[in-house]
Amino acid sequence: MYYEMNVAGLTRQLPLCRVSDTLYIGAFVIFGDVELTTACARELLKKAPEYDVLITAESKGIPLVYEMARQNNDAKYLIARKAPKLYMKDIFSTEVNSITTAKTQILCIDGEDAAFMKDKRVIIVDDVISTGESLKAVEKLVRKAGGNVVARMAILAEGDAKDRDDIIYLEKLPLFNADGTEKE
Repeated sequence: MYYEMNVAGLTRQLPLCRVSDTLYIGAFVIFGDVELTTACARELLKKAPEYDVLITAESKGIPLVYEMARQNNDAKYLIARKAPKLYMKDIFSTEVNSITTAKTQILCIDGEDAAFMKDKRVIIVDDVISTGESLKAVEKLVRKAGGNVVARMAILAEGDAKDRDDIIYLEKLPLFNADGTEKE
């Protein structure tokens, strides 16, 4: 089963993936799709407020935040990592429970990245916002670091996220029943 999605002037077929017996989601994956990533970055930047720093959670938001930074001639963007790395010092971390991940994860940023965000206007970027748990976790890190969140942006708002007035997104992505029909 597939769902046809039009976003940033492009059409893609999203495979429907089982989350539970009664819930399926459209798998929107920008990894490897340069055309889609470039187009979505361009369209999100048109909607973005003034900012100093872009940040995303590892991993599907990485190509998007990179392309947004590249198109805007930003010298740097930040990534909240899923695990501490050897090069990271003075780590800031928080827990997250995402709809697409089976267990609790952590997100962390390096102390230098935290210092870079201090007193700056920060946009949190993601590919899809659904429950908003990843978004909340990144926002917690940004605030802990002293950054000022000026926008929360995503390519797609999935399910109830479409009704939120605190996120900027390009298109709505419905949730699905087991038979592939859209949930009401």
